[in-house]
Amino acid sequence: MASMNTPICEFGWKAVDFNLKDPDGRAYTLADIKGPNGTLIMFICNHCPYVKAVADRIARDVRELAAKGIGVAAIMPNDYRRYPDDAPALMKTFAEAHGFDFPYLVDETQEVARAYDAVCTPDFFGFNADLELQYRGRLDASRKDQAPAARRELFEAMSQVAETGKGPEEQTASMGCSIKWA
Repeated sequence: MASMNTPICEFGWKAVDFNLKDPDGRAYTLADIKGPNGTLIMFICNHCPYVKAVADRIARDVRELAAKGIGVAAIMPNDYRRYPDDAPALMKTFAEAHGFDFPYLVDETQEVARAYDAVCTPDFFGFNADLELQYRGRLDASRKDQAPAARRELFEAMSQVAETGKGPEEQTASMGCSIKWA
């Protein structure tokens, strides 16, 4: 598995609309998940050790961000035919095991991942209420290690976005497994 870092935040870049389905076949668009104070789009998958290490903390942070008016969706961009651990049926199991209470969507054609220029899992895109990019950083400093005392960088950044519409100037890139392109 190739390890990748995300590019720096391109402040103001507009979120790209999508129409993706969850493992049960329910379709979601950007408008469906947009929050009144901001929106978080995450590219994650089931098999990546970086995602596995932080999945419970993602669920915790998303629950707290929802209370601040942040809408959230996770998108699985990998070619699950070549990486069957990321298949939709297993996405549902993964989401349930980690307490995801937000849509976990399949990017069947990988067009959405390409439109967002996603490079790895996890890759976080935090937008303000006007759907302008304000955060492209990491969840926290833990990487693949459990670091429960790590500063909650994504949570803090999106809380700031919810309050001010602006993300922090200093951001640390996310690190994860490369997206498995078809």
